[in-house]
Amino acid sequence: MHTPSGTPLPVMPVVPAAFAPVPPPAPAGSRLPARHGAPALPPADHLPGLESAAPAGEDAGWLHDALLGPYSADITGYLRLARRCGGPVLDLGCGAGRLAVPFARHGFPVEAVDRDAASLERLRAWGRRIGPQVARLLVTTRADLADLRLRGTYRLALLAGAMISAVPPQARPGLLREIAGHLEPGGTLALDYTVHGLRGLSEEPRRSWAFQVPRFDGVEEWTVARQVFDLDAMSERITYHSVRTDKLRTERVARSTEKWIVDPEGLAAELDAAGLRVERRRSHRLDGRTRSVLLVCRTAG
Repeated sequence: MHTPSGTPLPVMPVVPAAFAPVPPPAPAGSRLPARHGAPALPPADHLPGLESAAPAGEDAGWLHDALLGPYSADITGYLRLARRCGGPVLDLGCGAGRLAVPFARHGFPVEAVDRDAASLERLRAWGRRIGPQVARLLVTTRADLADLRLRGTYRLALLAGAMISAVPPQARPGLLREIAGHLEPGGTLALDYTVHGLRGLSEEPRRSWAFQVPRFDGVEEWTVARQVFDLDAMSERITYHSVRTDKLRTERVARSTEKWIVDPEGLAAELDAAGLRVERRRSHRLDGRTRSVLLVCRTAG
């Protein structure tokens, strides 16, 4: 999944042989360069996503933060939107608070929703560290977006970081109706998602790369990621094979997340059926076969 990239990550050095995960076999004809058997990290715009689609867990915190890093540029854009719309703000799939906490720092009351308890605790702890004036503006709710039941009303709802792709297609119309039903008259829903060129996916449905996870706790962590697209199911699965080494031991961990390929026409019909009118659409080309799309929608009022 993609959103417009912020600060680009540099290409990482060669994976040390002693620590390197065994990469999955590269597909025939893959154009990704390789160094000593490990695929190189592609440019930041090509990183696939915000992994709150699957619960992160405490042991995945550093990897989760590394994947989030390149996407920080969208914070300022969503803050500008909040200044126009006002609060309260509903942050759906909030993760550890990359949007919710900055919004609270700027004075917006925020309800932050995620299904991962560890991420929500990190969000609350971040707010507490800043101070009570921020912590009191943050309300956290643990819930799966596919079964979301809201209680409040909001001026602005966010499905940022392509979180709409984390919702099963059969649950998406219900989620959009639930959001629309809890927006104030004239309230706004903003969401972004990735549009894949289906021809490119059919030509290269399997992709892999390697990178080092930035850590500051004395642990060295390298990860090989494997991305697989299934056009029949319109799904995307990413598996991260990580090796973590400290002074005492080395451990190997595999973690997967599954998302869905969004059909833009189908999504437009679902928004319309929920009573959400698309007011603004912005498209940003990530590469020759992939675009990131931002939609700003309003309820009647």
